[in-house]
Amino acid sequence: MSSNQSNTQNGSEQKKNVTDSTQTSLSKKTEITIPEFEGSIVNQLVTKFTDKIVQVVYVRPGRTKILVPPNEIVQVATFIRDTLGFDHAESVSGTDYPKDNQIEVIYHLSSYSDEKLSSHVLALSTRVDRNDSRVPTLINIFKSAEYHERETFEMLGVYFEGHPRNERFLLPEDWADIPPLRKEFRIKGR
Repeated sequence: MSSNQSNTQNGSEQKKNVTDSTQTSLSKKTEITIPEFEGSIVNQLVTKFTDKIVQVVYVRPGRTKILVPPNEIVQVATFIRDTLGFDHAESVSGTDYPKDNQIEVIYHLSSYSDEKLSSHVLALSTRVDRNDSRVPTLINIFKSAEYHERETFEMLGVYFEGHPRNERFLLPEDWADIPPLRKEFRIKGR
């Protein structure tokens, strides 16, 4: 047997062993327990709004992500602030999903005033159609979202309904191209 054939067989055996160990570790990962504190946050949200409105994306120690419909985001955000105690938006960002024809807007919420919540980040997200990217603003609930929403408007083209300043502040005033964080954006000349 040549050394190439031997290497190929060893490589195949290694792939099989890696696949077997990956499957074993994946089955172990499915036995995840939700941390008690994060679980209580999720339970309050699902109890108030049902799992048809609030979809839990993930729950990890110190991190929780939920997905809500755009028309429910103001109501859910108000509950998160008034009942759960998350008092500010650390950031607002977005992700372009062209294959799904959607843009996801994500608010990273935390608290300055509640010691328990200060180390926790609740990601409140919603998805909108790429061709009509509109979502209600949350600056009346979280004042700190103002500039982050403006950046998301400018970089991804998401229009925040009710925001007093959906206007440029990072890109040049004469910017005539598509929003630069859209996947199809290409730098000219490259």
